[in-house]
Amino acid sequence: MAAIARFQFLQPYPISKPSVFFSKFLQSSPSFSNFSSVKPCRIHFRKFSVTSPLCSSSGSIPECPESSESIVGDLLDYLNESWTQFHATAEAKRQLIAAGFHLLKENEKWDLQPGGRYFFTRNMSSLVAFAIGKKYSIGNGFHVIAAHTDSPCLKLKPKSASTKSGYLMVNVQTYGGGLWHTWFDRDLSVAGRVILRADDGSFLHRLVKITRPLLRVPTLAIHLNRTVNQDGFKPNLETHLIPLLATKTENATADSTEKSNVSSSKDVHHQLLLKILSDELSCKIEDLVSVELNICDTQPSCLGGANNEFIFSGRLDNLASSFCGLRAIVDSCALPEDLSNENSIRMIALFDNEEVGSDSCQGAGAPTMFEAMRRITDCLSHQSAGETDFARAIRHSFLVSADMAHGVHPNFIDKHEEHHRPELQKGLVIKHNANQRYATSGITSFLFKEVARLHSLPTQDFVVRNDMGCGSTIGPILAAGVGIRTVDCGIAQLSMHSVREICGKEDVDIAYKHFKAFYQSFSSIDRKLNVD
Repeated sequence: MAAIARFQFLQPYPISKPSVFFSKFLQSSPSFSNFSSVKPCRIHFRKFSVTSPLCSSSGSIPECPESSESIVGDLLDYLNESWTQFHATAEAKRQLIAAGFHLLKENEKWDLQPGGRYFFTRNMSSLVAFAIGKKYSIGNGFHVIAAHTDSPCLKLKPKSASTKSGYLMVNVQTYGGGLWHTWFDRDLSVAGRVILRADDGSFLHRLVKITRPLLRVPTLAIHLNRTVNQDGFKPNLETHLIPLLATKTENATADSTEKSNVSSSKDVHHQLLLKILSDELSCKIEDLVSVELNICDTQPSCLGGANNEFIFSGRLDNLASSFCGLRAIVDSCALPEDLSNENSIRMIALFDNEEVGSDSCQGAGAPTMFEAMRRITDCLSHQSAGETDFARAIRHSFLVSADMAHGVHPNFIDKHEEHHRPELQKGLVIKHNANQRYATSGITSFLFKEVARLHSLPTQDFVVRNDMGCGSTIGPILAAGVGIRTVDCGIAQLSMHSVREICGKEDVDIAYKHFKAFYQSFSSIDRKLNVD
């Protein structure tokens, strides 16, 4: 990886299988852990996606060509790799290491220096990365973009094996507020993580992804439900939303010929499913001691529309925001001079469990980000920073809560407030709510829009109708945690929480440019405004 970091790839490399080539190249490269002698450079990730050892996937994803000035092609690659929050975090980790960021461990001592770039993960589903300005001094602020890695989906129940009417079924639970009717009649599969028992008795954490269609939730034929078009499709989420795995056979119902000593997986999941997982991971069935899997749509993310102006994909909420923020922090400090005049700390925080309220060890409700801020302050002061130092740092800090926004739906225009109807391809949407469902204030909105104005980037505003309820984000949670100034924003999209969502291609590039400009110019903008 150290060798790769010296290259600047501007054109596609003339080989037919770049991922295989670079996998072999990396195996012969120096240790990934030593970046002290590497001169950072701008790295274009898309053409050279190298699968992390943590990830396992089969099959291939079709390429979608995109100009080098746009990050849309890279986003499509990221979406196609990131079927779960675990894969999204692993891919972010891979890209940060490739860009020269140093991996930290939360349970180890940190040695931080001005000009350094660092990150850590938690639960392999949340991540915090930061770059320290070379002119940073104790009490200066953190400039943060925060997003989330999870999306509404179906998850396997702890005991998933079920048999009905000659079918092998997989019992699932609903995660988040999904549009569950959109999951019917889709080509589905599984992805997530497992714990493996190693030959020496230790346990290994591995990611797995089965890319071929494996499951399906069939709808009931209209002949057996004649009034569905008049009465609406109203499935019972406990009894109707159960995917089919296979037809029942003697081999499928009998115990595996390879007897398992681990009852935790043998008895609760179909042996056929475990065999597919073990084949993918090149291990024995009895080595699978724990399984945590999501149900995922197998259709790849792609461009669509007559002019290829849309992105059709699952999990846009909120991996589109996550990737734009990730790419912005990488590109805003890729060269040594990028941090030479920075007196603050640039940070990105990607959290899990936003779709279910954020109250988890890896969610925004945990003090992960603020503990990291205090720890960074302590390390750079070479002692335990006092309450005054950390309090001053928070007062100088600014948080951008980035989550997808509701674009106006052409068939349901009346669902939007008349003067606040965000359109696709018109820039980031600033979200406002008087009841603090969003954390935006007049001051934070002005500052974030000033970044856009100085870089000639468009913005829009969103307010929900007074006669409708308003969703929320991690913005108010983080803002209330320690009183950090916060603005809520997002890319306008349609079909939010569907198995397949839509956003505008141009908005992705605008969001990336806005986030990058925020990192590069917010310090100078903030100094011009004084609010007691």
